Amino acid sequence: MFAYYLELAVRSLRRSPGLTALMMLAIGFGVAASMTMYSVFRGVSADPIPWKSSQLFVPQIDAWGPGHRENGEPPTTLTYIDAMALMRQHRAFRQSAIIPMWRSIMPPRTNQGNSLIDIRGYAVYSEFFPMLDVPFHYGNGWSAGDDASQIPVVVISDHLNQQMFGGGNSVGKTIAIDNHDYRIVGVVKHWNPEPEFFALMRYQDFEPDFFLPVQFAVANNVLNNTHADCKDGHYAGTDFAALLRSECVWLSYMVELDSPAGARAYRQYLDAYASEQQQLGRFQWRPNNRLRDVSAFLDYQHVVPDNTRVSLLVAQGLLIVCLVNTVALLLAKFLRRSGEIAVRRALGASRASIYAQFLTEAGLIGAGGGILGLLFTTIGVLGVGLVMPARLAALARIDPILLLLTLLLAVTATLLAAVYPSYRASRVPPALQLKAA
Repeated sequence: MFAYYLELAVRSLRRSPGLTALMMLAIGFGVAASMTMYSVFRGVSADPIPWKSSQLFVPQIDAWGPGHRENGEPPTTLTYIDAMALMRQHRAFRQSAIIPMWRSIMPPRTNQGNSLIDIRGYAVYSEFFPMLDVPFHYGNGWSAGDDASQIPVVVISDHLNQQMFGGGNSVGKTIAIDNHDYRIVGVVKHWNPEPEFFALMRYQDFEPDFFLPVQFAVANNVLNNTHADCKDGHYAGTDFAALLRSECVWLSYMVELDSPAGARAYRQYLDAYASEQQQLGRFQWRPNNRLRDVSAFLDYQHVVPDNTRVSLLVAQGLLIVCLVNTVALLLAKFLRRSGEIAVRRALGASRASIYAQFLTEAGLIGAGGGILGLLFTTIGVLGVGLVMPARLAALARIDPILLLLTLLLAVTATLLAAVYPSYRASRVPPALQLKAA
């Protein structure tokens, strides 16, 4: 029976090719706009480390008190005092303080230009690399002993390795950053998780170039000109020793907790630590801590740009407009065939048969619109950088799942749009139509 309905649908579509093409274009265009923006939204809202995000947490300790809270929340970064206390007490499976750094270094002698190379990186602890499953091309991270001994070692990116040493295994070589020589212990493969969930919680155009040990960086004043937020404004960068003793917050912090029980225990530990600081007179308020996993923290930080959400809603609205127009066109097309419907009903066809016939025809229109939608979506994803920031557009990708969803959306949306027109067509009174004929 389906083959018969399919044959009738093909004949009907051939009789009005212009109207058929118009409906397919409307469906294809609306679906493509929606799926193009969905691909961008999917990219910016994706879990940056899905296999481990439920085990990675960001602790927040309220070092400022009720008078400096925003919506009752503690600062997202820690003071040096609190970060070092957490590192020393080491209640997590793995943990690391994380400090962003921006530097300029001299290019290699083989570089024809004389300008400095701008690089960015982080001061971290040795556990940072296994905690975040950082992939290495050569070597590996440094050891906990190197942290404690304040050894000048560095892990560099594959990109920086290419710039400075022409690629290859540079482990054991020396690189100068800010008048300090560092021995290279590892070269990281291309690694630029979007967003950079472990520190800045934002999208970066380029991968981190280097990683230095926190304790060496602090002991040798490598972290000069560090940005910090203080109760009375921003840190001016004139007295680094005072910053270490201050209540300014400037260190990101991440811990790995390998079980729900471990997460509960760590929350209790944070509250106990804050209560201890209260007893010591440092805090004058009750503990107000947070411990969010990666997904919850990204959501709390509103990492997904608002304009991306708005664009997705606008694209979905355009799809709805296209579907409303399709409903009107289908209604006109189906009711124009009232005489044909009446003859079929007089010959014994049931209302359900008429309904099935027109839904089959709508399904064909949806399939054609879906094929056009695949083409338009591909063009839209490739060209989305013309209307959105490049760093966001780069996250939109074409993959089999996106293409399958595009086709399914087109067919499903068209079938839904055909429900009312098909219902009206199936309710055409045959006697009245035959009498009029």
